Amino acid sequence: MSNPSPEPSFATVPTDQLAGRPGLDLLRDMIAGKLPGPPIALTLNFTLTTVEAGFVVFEGTPKFEFYNPLGTVHGGWAATLLDSAMACAVHSTLPTGQAYTTLEFKLNCVRPITVDTGPVRCEGRVINGGRTIATSEGKLLDAKGRLLAHGTETCLIFAAK
Repeated sequence: MSNPSPEPSFATVPTDQLAGRPGLDLLRDMIAGKLPGPPIALTLNFTLTTVEAGFVVFEGTPKFEFYNPLGTVHGGWAATLLDSAMACAVHSTLPTGQAYTTLEFKLNCVRPITVDTGPVRCEGRVINGGRTIATSEGKLLDAKGRLLAHGTETCLIFAAK
């Protein structure tokens, strides 16, 4: 009889882990379950599934609990998925000793999202990586590949402490 897969863990990553390794390694270890996933992913029902240098994919499924009063998923859910994907795309390019924060992001919602939308895929890709500023773009797609939302992001890069 085989052991069931362990449940994924969710927590913040210790600062020394964040500062002491390349971003790509850190994100790959999250996917592999060697490091916990971020608590926001548990709260909003999404997970990091793919990471390469400058490119990431998150997958998630909208829930009724994410609805606004108008009967659709609140735009904040799409914004959080896109911010996560675009920022992690930048994070995947950072060497040991560097960190980042989001300076700004812009989001365009082009289709309503409901529980009937089903699973979604959110792709983030670096457009330009510099020493102090990086830009990225993201697309949120339904299972049929239709665009639900898209955006751009600017991240500030700095020495990790």
